[in-house]
Amino acid sequence: MNYHPKDVRIPAMGKRGLDLTFITKLEQTVDVLKSLDIEQEKLKAKLKTKTTEIDANMETLKGMLTEARKVVKMSIDQAGWREFGIEDAK
Repeated sequence: MNYHPKDVRIPAMGKRGLDLTFITKLEQTVDVLKSLDIEQEKLKAKLKTKTTEIDANMETLKGMLTEARKVVKMSIDQAGWREFGIEDAK
């Protein structure tokens, strides 16, 4: 926006509330919003990285649980599976 204080239109606009103070506040608000947007985009990128990290760890955990279930099923009679949280019928 950047209106020059000597802009001849400012006095006419000032009569309706768009004076130099309002314009300065408007520009400051735009600057704050730009800064907040940049910060938000950085946080989104960080969140995406963390989500990828969580997903990878969840896949590792699922694999480990699958392996543990197999070992329990091969090592213990079906009647004892419930003790390990396995509700399968077979």
